This record gives sequence, structure tokens and C-alpha cells, in this order.
Amino acid sequence: MKTIKILGSGCKNCETTAKLVSQVAEEAGVSIALEKVTDIAAIMGYGVMSTPGVVIDEKVVHTGGVPSLEQIRQWF
Repeated sequence: MKTIKILGSGCKNCETTAKLVSQVAEEAGVSIALEKVTDIAAIMGYGVMSTPGVVIDEKVVHTGGVPSLEQIRQWF
């Protein structure tokens, strides 16, 4: 199981990113634990200054916008 965190304030782009990640993980048959992190201090703790950010197993893999489906597929 992969642990995935969506970093952001809960804006539309953050919600879209969470939905896309869930969708692609399900299509790939990968079990995930999805967490939304909205605390600014926690987000900055990952070194993310532009949201949404995506963290997989404690490694930042994306920041600053909604990732493409192709990008997300590469993570799985």
C-alpha cells in the first residue's frame, strides 16, 4: 500500500488532484491511503511553496498545479 498525501488548502486544484490520483490508483489496481494535508506549516515542512503538492511514501513527487494523468500513471 502506498501512502499518498495531497498538500494544499483544499482549493479546486487540490480536490481535482486528489480525485485524479484516486482514479489512476484504482485503474492500476494499486492500494493507497490518501490523506489531505491543509496545515501550512506541515506543507512547508515538505519544502512545498506552490500547491497542490503530492507526496508518495514521504517523497515529494509533484508541486504547483494539477498533474497530468500521464504523470500520475508513472507514479504507479
